[in-house]
Amino acid sequence: MSDIKLQHITKSFKQVPALDDISFEIKDNEFFVLLGPTGAGKTTTLRIIAGLEKPDSGQVVMDGAVVNDLQPADRDIAFVFQQYSLYPTMSVYDNLAFPLRSPIRKTPEDIIKQRVTKAAELLRINHLLERKTARLSGGEMQRVSIGRAIVREPRVFLMDEPLSNLDAKLRESLRVELKHIQKTQHSTTLFVTHDQIEALTMADRIGVLRQGKLIQVGTPIDIYDRPATTFVAQLVGTPRINLQKASHADSTVRVENSALAFKSPSAALPAAFTLGIRPEDVKVSSTGAQTGKVVLIEPLGVESVVHIQTGDTQLTSIQPGITPLRLNDEVKFDVDLERLHCFDANGSRITI
Repeated sequence: MSDIKLQHITKSFKQVPALDDISFEIKDNEFFVLLGPTGAGKTTTLRIIAGLEKPDSGQVVMDGAVVNDLQPADRDIAFVFQQYSLYPTMSVYDNLAFPLRSPIRKTPEDIIKQRVTKAAELLRINHLLERKTARLSGGEMQRVSIGRAIVREPRVFLMDEPLSNLDAKLRESLRVELKHIQKTQHSTTLFVTHDQIEALTMADRIGVLRQGKLIQVGTPIDIYDRPATTFVAQLVGTPRINLQKASHADSTVRVENSALAFKSPSAALPAAFTLGIRPEDVKVSSTGAQTGKVVLIEPLGVESVVHIQTGDTQLTSIQPGITPLRLNDEVKFDVDLERLHCFDANGSRITI
């Protein structure tokens, strides 16, 4: 496989910036996820790596060699699209074999059969090989699309939101399968998504994009536990992080428009800042130091999301299982002071 480096990549379309000085590295055999909302520049990044777009400036480096001037066919990259892009009149077998039969590769039929059979077994579609793709379900078609990339045995896999058109159960199933395939095949993979669950569950490392800028790169734990900005903090985690304006004085932190106050975790905090508290760090307890009232309960089976009103402010809390709490209950709770997130006026993380 390969490693990829993007060095100071910029790209604009009709003077509208799409990528602004993007630099990051995808290591050999790594599953790297680009996470960001629509319009962040994720697909443009993929297309530049694939050679389908040329950067205005900067370099794409693969295995130590600059590939800016290489044609897409010469980069040995497999691209899996959001749309399946299959040939509906062909069988699954012929769709999988198609890239190996191109004039460029001229792969012998015995090798084609071997690779197609191997990919079909990996993706559990070997029973579908004689079926026309027009008769497949969405999940089956996406498996064929992924299989068509696998048979090529490319240097790099690029995947552009390949699971977004599937229902929730199929997405969950294919997430597991894709991660398993990537690890067993030792493939270098760049996966693009706007879904933070896909990013957190699949990635070795995540790069967060916003409006063409790379905000943070790190492991899923880094991104979740140490978000670099309020944007990253809100992007990952379900339910979303509680973000509140807070003040710091006399070694005490007070949350505006609430009764929430506690000992400051750091003397370095500014007088005014934004406080972030993950819902799992708001812990209802009969001995809790904080008080509030239950105003909404969302039972989810394995957990319940409880909304607690304190003053004019609401905090979201996660409770295990089906909670015995009821609407309008007065509750006591604690905040885990070891896991607070603090951000300055610009939304950047404050180290405490």
